[in-house]
Amino acid sequence: MFSELTDELKTAGAKLVAVSKTQTNEAITALYNSGQRAFGENRVQEMLPKHKALPKDIEWHQIGHLQTNKVKAIAPFVAMIHSVDSLRLLLEIDKEAAKNNRKINVLLQFHIASEDSKYGMNYRKVRAILEDKKFKTISNINICGVMGMATFTEDDTLIRSEFRDLKKIFDKLKRDYFYDNEDFTEISMGMSSDYKIALNEGTTMVRIGSLLFG
Repeated sequence: MFSELTDELKTAGAKLVAVSKTQTNEAITALYNSGQRAFGENRVQEMLPKHKALPKDIEWHQIGHLQTNKVKAIAPFVAMIHSVDSLRLLLEIDKEAAKNNRKINVLLQFHIASEDSKYGMNYRKVRAILEDKKFKTISNINICGVMGMATFTEDDTLIRSEFRDLKKIFDKLKRDYFYDNEDFTEISMGMSSDYKIALNEGTTMVRIGSLLFG
């Protein structure tokens, strides 16, 4: 399945983030040995021991909701934080990135699903953040794009509409705020159940777990 999936994603120009939450080090190592390098974790407390034990060239992605008090622990090594949903979190990431003398790649998380339980911002909130004076002080963050999770449903039409909405948000942000930012290129959308729809709607990064690990 891994080789078939990577071939499909390569053809579409999308990156695979293997969602390794709840998986053992042995399961992750098996996928690593097949060539996978980017792995996504939901919880900081699960990522930390894996980062310590597993090969150092693994690219760790924080894909779950992130509390500000957990940023310090992953700031020295995290490759990308997909789940930025507040100015407060952005400022904390910037502060901890500066302490580690590095820039941290982040994505702005949008709420595109019908379920209220999912995290994320709307366009109005993001616009307010980008125009806030405090945001102008940030210097140790690369805002690389957007992330969103579709409704958990078998209604492909609804999922497609939500992914299409996120692509429109990305395009609008690129035009209005990030037109001169070469790092702003990523649309993280699509999981095991809906990644094919996401590929058709312009995703550049998919987060897949169950298809890879079972």
